[in-house]
Amino acid sequence: MGIDGATESRNTTAVGDVAHLLVRCLEAEGVEYVFGIPGEENILFVDAVGGSGIRYVLVRHEQAASFMAEIYGRLTGRAGVCSATLGPGAINLLLGTADATTNSTPMVALAAQGALRRMHKESHQVIDLVSMFAPVTQWAACVECPDAVPEMVRKAFKTAQSERPGAVFLAVPEDIETEYPAEPLSPLQIDTVRSEAPSPSQIARAADVLTAARRPVVLAGHGAARARASAALVRFAERLNIPVATTFHGKGVFPDDHPGALGAVGFMRHDYGNFGFDTADVLVCVGYEIQEFDPVKINPNGDKRIVHVHRFPAEVDAHYPVAVGVEGDPSQALDALAAALPDHLTYESRTGEKIRGLLDEELRYGRGNDAFPVVPQRVVADVRTALNRHDIVLADTGAGKMWMARLYPTYEPDTCLLSNGLSTMGFALPGAIAAKLARPDRQVLAMMGDGSFLMNSQELETAVRERIPLVVLVLVDEEYGLITWKMELELGRHSHTRFTNPDLVAYAESFGARGYSIEAADQLLPTLRRALDDDTVSVIACPVDYSENLRLTDKLGSLHGPF
Repeated sequence: MGIDGATESRNTTAVGDVAHLLVRCLEAEGVEYVFGIPGEENILFVDAVGGSGIRYVLVRHEQAASFMAEIYGRLTGRAGVCSATLGPGAINLLLGTADATTNSTPMVALAAQGALRRMHKESHQVIDLVSMFAPVTQWAACVECPDAVPEMVRKAFKTAQSERPGAVFLAVPEDIETEYPAEPLSPLQIDTVRSEAPSPSQIARAADVLTAARRPVVLAGHGAARARASAALVRFAERLNIPVATTFHGKGVFPDDHPGALGAVGFMRHDYGNFGFDTADVLVCVGYEIQEFDPVKINPNGDKRIVHVHRFPAEVDAHYPVAVGVEGDPSQALDALAAALPDHLTYESRTGEKIRGLLDEELRYGRGNDAFPVVPQRVVADVRTALNRHDIVLADTGAGKMWMARLYPTYEPDTCLLSNGLSTMGFALPGAIAAKLARPDRQVLAMMGDGSFLMNSQELETAVRERIPLVVLVLVDEEYGLITWKMELELGRHSHTRFTNPDLVAYAESFGARGYSIEAADQLLPTLRRALDDDTVSVIACPVDYSENLRLTDKLGSLHGPF
């Protein structure tokens, strides 16, 4: 429920073409980096960035640029910016743009376009980019006159950074880029005003629902992490003794070593954390968005009462029937709700202790397992040991992501990053580059399967050239392991998932990175520590045994709640 006011200011001394005006507008928005690849049609823009206070990060594929902008936006809360030329360059931005929108992450994608005089007909490299980007953005538009640039850039960032963040796309035709406004223009002023306080009447209604509840459970999503609601979640849970689970995107917003933690939900219908919802009669969903996690897995009958706490209303879903929606800042809403409840109200819950015990059992199994290839539980345990509480790991989509999402203990928000809206492969290496730029004081590790690694592995050169130290842990099984897992579960067989790899150590070294090959389970942890301590780019190739996948699903299938 935010309202942005913008007051136009004109500076008669501000001169220059649209390319320079566009860059001044980006500077006014606080942009620090533009990730992209130059093209013939946007060379003036790229040159203008080079003469500004913004750092242009040249990448090796535009898709990687879009992932970098997304992760930068996710970690800072300010829209990350990526740039490409027209046609194929712009199309390559599409995947990360869609990923940002489905992950509710602020991002602005800029692309060149053919001249306006040839937009009406078939023409070399010209396609309707606005129509292509419109379904996967909050707003997509083409700059059709120079004087519109300040307003369009302000609207782009205002929209991308709204209560529900997402991606915005702007196309700049090549002839517009070289033109001059009718009169000198400057960026618009930024005056953001947000109504943070929740409605007292909705707080009262939510308090009535919780007062009548017997076994409530909190589900915290990515919106809680974006709103920095960790402290309020802990206060709320401790005041009422309510257990708290998170979505994959919300990992860390409620610390996994807290006595009330249920872990992350989103894997199977009945992974450990899901058992915490079996007997729940009320779900307090804080910052939860349906694309993060299908609510049918925790509310299969649609009979649980739901209190939706977020900055914007809930999506409509048969398994997400909202009894009360509380819109506003999640921290203020949780504190107000706790204050509105009777002083004596508290709930008895021992579910978390049982679930944490099962998760700890798996981690202990991993720490003590010297099998080679390495079991995924050992990988998760060693990564957790190697990283500090505030360090950042990006778990790429695949079987490794599922193990990390459900098993990796996370203590702070945005320290275990996954793509779970679009759940795309190949984001972790370029994302790690952006993560290190956004959080230079933290160690950054990209954990990827060998399938996803080869999708954007060319960005090793970007990291080396830009001197951005990070570690890439490649889990090697020479197949698309998550798809094999799924096929075996549903078909009892698998096909067309196997491939071969290059020598990953030599491959890393060819880019100027350091390469390591794990040849025994007990080598992984010291190698991780050594690589993280080095001020360079490192790649660790670690063979992994995913036969544990089917053993896990067999085990979970035999468990019966409620806990």
